[in-house]
Amino acid sequence: MRAYFPVLNALGLIVLIFALLMGFPLAVSYFLGDDATRAFDHALLITGAAGLLLWLPTRGVRRDLRPRDGFLLVALTWIVTPIFGAIPLASYLPSLSAVDAYFEAVSGLTATGATILRGLDTLPISVNLWRTFMHWIGGMGVIVLVVAILPLLGIGGRQLFKAEVPTPMKESSLTPRITETAKGLWLTYSLLTAACAVSLWLAGLDGWQALIHAFSVTGLGGFSSKDASLGYFDDVSVDLVVIAFALLAGLNYATHYLALLRRSPRPYLADPELPFYFGVLALSILGLTLYLMQFGAHPDFLTTLRYVAFHVVSMSTSLGLATYDYTLWPMFAQIWILFLGSFIACSGSAGGGIKMMRAIILYKQVFRGIVRSLHPQAVHPVRLGSQPVSDDVLHAVLGFSFMYMVTIVSLTLVLSATGLDIITAFSGVVACLNNTGPGLGDIGPTSNYEILTDVQTGVLAFTMILGRLEIFTLLVVLTPVFWRR
Repeated sequence: MRAYFPVLNALGLIVLIFALLMGFPLAVSYFLGDDATRAFDHALLITGAAGLLLWLPTRGVRRDLRPRDGFLLVALTWIVTPIFGAIPLASYLPSLSAVDAYFEAVSGLTATGATILRGLDTLPISVNLWRTFMHWIGGMGVIVLVVAILPLLGIGGRQLFKAEVPTPMKESSLTPRITETAKGLWLTYSLLTAACAVSLWLAGLDGWQALIHAFSVTGLGGFSSKDASLGYFDDVSVDLVVIAFALLAGLNYATHYLALLRRSPRPYLADPELPFYFGVLALSILGLTLYLMQFGAHPDFLTTLRYVAFHVVSMSTSLGLATYDYTLWPMFAQIWILFLGSFIACSGSAGGGIKMMRAIILYKQVFRGIVRSLHPQAVHPVRLGSQPVSDDVLHAVLGFSFMYMVTIVSLTLVLSATGLDIITAFSGVVACLNNTGPGLGDIGPTSNYEILTDVQTGVLAFTMILGRLEIFTLLVVLTPVFWRR
């Protein structure tokens, strides 16, 4: 057990930081004088006490974390922190079951946006703020936050960063020190959030609604303070702001940071994902708009374009906010926007799915296979931009893609065995694994996950964590070989 003390010590510090972060909604609740103050008081005290109980007994054992420790710490963080994130919700809403409260907190921290709550319009501002603030914390990753602000802990920042940051190319960093890299990414993330909040305020939302939805948009989460999501505001200018910042949040934050650091757009021009990212989105928006025009889904071209553009961007980037019930569209359109969420978001973004970089590598590997079948002696390396992709990266991408498909099939069968219809089961697994939020059938944009049983929400909570950690980080910890000394 003593061998795991450094992991428990680091986990205790993370829980303590999480308790401090709860001070933000607590201060808002106190400032506004709403009736959620006691719920946040209890949550902060319980979380702080738990963090101290983990940290104090283990503080004498200090060593740098090994790679296996990094995997374990990341997995424990994403399993444990939602327990504490659920406390304010369960305390303020005593009718909420423990499983449902945990599901809501997992959905918040994994930036999924699948909710089981009704009556969001009547919740205190501080509670809705906490829900989307969890998006913001989880969007970039609480582990990266810890690496950024606690460089003197000596807990193996590089191992944590490699286990947490969602990208198939994790060996390179933007600066020589991993702490400086994490700080740079968080600075960029914060600046984008502030710009989004100001833009939403200028578009007509009041200050609190602008901040709540800015956390949701830049974290690519999808929680809203309204049951009708963004459809409540029914404002084209708000829709355009959300589209713009969702597109920016779906890009690699490393590219944003380099452009900011060098004060030049050249990093965007050099990013190999961008042409595919914008190209697929543009073709999807145009194609679905023309397709829906044939069915008279909306009265005219511009109205159709408005709703298609918003939902293609929102679902593709794994944001998950909605302005219209797209389950009224023909099934092809529904399946297409659900499918886009599987690969559109760029690596190094807060989005979910297999990421655009992996999709590009897979496409080029298939093309190389076709070329080799015609010309067996041809040398045709897979390249990203001007850089060749190593066999190690290629094999990792192929392995991840295989496990991604196996996970969808397996968990869909599990949910079907609990009595869910196949459309709801399949779309729920895809939406939660991609951290998108709304699905199809009974869990579409105008309904939510409240219809599910505790077993079903438990399965989908596991699915969200699995998707947030890109499958392998969690599966590594769950394998017996990991625990062999």
